[in-house]
Amino acid sequence: MNQTADRIARTIATEISASERQVAAAVALLDDGATVPFIARYRKEATGGLDDTQLRTLSDRLSYLREMEKRRAAILDSIRGQGKLTDELARNIAQAETKAALEDIYLPFKPKRRTKAMIARENGLEPLLREIETNREADPVTLAAGYLSETVETTAAALDGARDILTEELSENATLLGRLRDFMQSEARITARVVPGKEEAGAKFSDYFDHSEAWATIPAHRALAILRAGKEEIVTIDIAPDPEGGADRAVGIICNAIGIAGDSTGDRWLREAASWTWRVKLSLTMYVDLLSELRRRAHEDAIAVFARNLRDLLLAAPAGSKPTLGLDPGIRTGVKAAVVDATGKLIETATLYPFQPKMDLRGAQAWIAGAVKRHGIELIAIGNGTASRETERMVAETLKLLEGRKPTKVVVSEAGASVYSASELAAREFPDLDVSLRGAVSIARRLQDPLAELVKVPPESIGVGQYQHDVELRRLAQALEAVVEDAVNAVGVDLNMASAPLLSHIAGLSPSVAASIVAHRDANGAFGSRKALLKVAGLGPRAFEQCAGFLRIRDGEEPLDASSVHPEAYDVARRIVGACGRDIRDIMGRPDALRALKPQDFVDDRFGLPTVRDILDELGKPGRDPRPEFRTAAFADGVEDIKDLKPGMTLEGTVTNVAAFGAFVDIGVHQDGLVHVSQLADRFVKDPHEVVKAGDVVRVRVTEVDVARKRIGLSMRKDAESRPAQDRNSTSKSAGKQSKSKSGRLPEKPASHSALGDALQAAMKRK
Repeated sequence: MNQTADRIARTIATEISASERQVAAAVALLDDGATVPFIARYRKEATGGLDDTQLRTLSDRLSYLREMEKRRAAILDSIRGQGKLTDELARNIAQAETKAALEDIYLPFKPKRRTKAMIARENGLEPLLREIETNREADPVTLAAGYLSETVETTAAALDGARDILTEELSENATLLGRLRDFMQSEARITARVVPGKEEAGAKFSDYFDHSEAWATIPAHRALAILRAGKEEIVTIDIAPDPEGGADRAVGIICNAIGIAGDSTGDRWLREAASWTWRVKLSLTMYVDLLSELRRRAHEDAIAVFARNLRDLLLAAPAGSKPTLGLDPGIRTGVKAAVVDATGKLIETATLYPFQPKMDLRGAQAWIAGAVKRHGIELIAIGNGTASRETERMVAETLKLLEGRKPTKVVVSEAGASVYSASELAAREFPDLDVSLRGAVSIARRLQDPLAELVKVPPESIGVGQYQHDVELRRLAQALEAVVEDAVNAVGVDLNMASAPLLSHIAGLSPSVAASIVAHRDANGAFGSRKALLKVAGLGPRAFEQCAGFLRIRDGEEPLDASSVHPEAYDVARRIVGACGRDIRDIMGRPDALRALKPQDFVDDRFGLPTVRDILDELGKPGRDPRPEFRTAAFADGVEDIKDLKPGMTLEGTVTNVAAFGAFVDIGVHQDGLVHVSQLADRFVKDPHEVVKAGDVVRVRVTEVDVARKRIGLSMRKDAESRPAQDRNSTSKSAGKQSKSKSGRLPEKPASHSALGDALQAAMKRK
């Protein structure tokens, strides 16, 4: 590797706890066009077993650091072109570890517009500054008298010019800027104050009308709330040192850079110039730097929360390939119904009117009962929007009338279903179907297989984010696409059933190639083997290498095609099977038959121990699904609206979203309740993801109900009632403000940020 590549590999290796060799190998594979899922699964020997999380971080940091190296080279070229590049300066540029540090070094050499300091130098005042610095005992006013001219008519003007030069020099001093930045990042406080007269318009931000806390430790959700309030001009934002002497310490850092130690006339003038420089220049520079860093940090945290929740949702347990009835609840517009078969194919649709104004309850129940009988329906998926509980109750009453085995009813999140319904993809899939009925199809399918259906919805529309509409959209899209890709490839897809949108997330397959696969399948019938993929237009050997291991073919010509064993390693798999002396079909799915084999006996010059172990595991459980077993929450009868809730009730619900300060739980009242981080467990919890994830079924106790603000407080603690309020409050500090006293009161929270994902309102709005 060259020096630049070495530096990048060294930096990334430290960040992901790997060796430089591992990083260099992964970088080479990425540069050669390999995807993260492929490298993580099939190139463990090359990378030393780096997992997909490490590889994602590596890929992100690689882009950042390469951009930084380009900037480093551009800065060197610029300074060299000015004839000002010294060996020491070149070393400083080479040692800069961040873009901010690079820009600090470049400041004195960056082309700039005409400044006050330039004018002062043109007026011959730089020697005055140097004289004040070297002759501290002399009176600066007396010294300034020697620099009067036609353009500098007074000593005050001369001293102002000298001060302008000093201010520019201090503002371009990379070492000083670094020290001030470190000081501010450690000591600064972020303060929000309401703009007079905006109290009513900004009532949702009332928690931040008079708010101050440490910049270094403010949680992402509060930072984003303050930033939004500032953007909407509800509050003013300041980032400054502690009012109790913080500014004096900042000025002291500047004085140290100048070398002020005494109290001579010159020292006093320089000290005042340092104070003036802080007030009018460097404090603003630090404010902009820290505000930008806070925004970046908060965005990354918000994106990480969104990505983690999305991953949990995508990898939620599938109900399986069973005939399913999807119901998209509605009142005046009716309940939209769609029946899909075990493969997700649409069979029948209808619009039912069991509620006002038509009140055709018997007609709706008769249709549902008939559909169950006609199509052998095993699952009924009910969207969780408006009239969800009413629809669920109507279905429950209908099922009581049926004889024999009855379908299982499940309330399903319909977040993003309306987005899919109106999309071009849905129009192509169901050109003759009304938009409203498409949503019912999506609800049915997402119960059968959440992953296969949710990939059709833009990730940002699924509604499990935290301030998702405030973060950088490009970065958010990149992160979420990576999550979808990793989830799809972790599960794998059935090549002969997968839709084009699902296939497009398989490693190595672009949307156009995915569409070609489906078109080829439609024209020629099911694929008999993985190698038949090579007949698809636009799918060459390289794409085949990347995608083949993640595509499954059930009951095909080659038994191994149903597993995650890559075709390139089929020879190894056959040697393993041969060692058992049995047919491959007798071996697959029989881990006991493989237990006596030693993995090291099958290592060769192409495939090492990690790959052999993976093959043995896969032969024992071919095509295993990493997702959990399907389970649903049972909502309490008679609890259908927030007004039905009473403190002390114990209910079952489904976790819909996990934020930095707690988890939101759907308990069947059209308004999710919040389990604050301090109420998640009978122990200190730093990260809610330690305890719950999106899709979990949990039991909660109602601790607070605020009907007016639609806020529901919940607890998962077993000792919440007996534990002193003071102890409970102390556990919540890391996640935000202290909980209020008297058991279960919710912490203060700022207002909602988006349609479904506002981590600071204690509920996600139903459509």
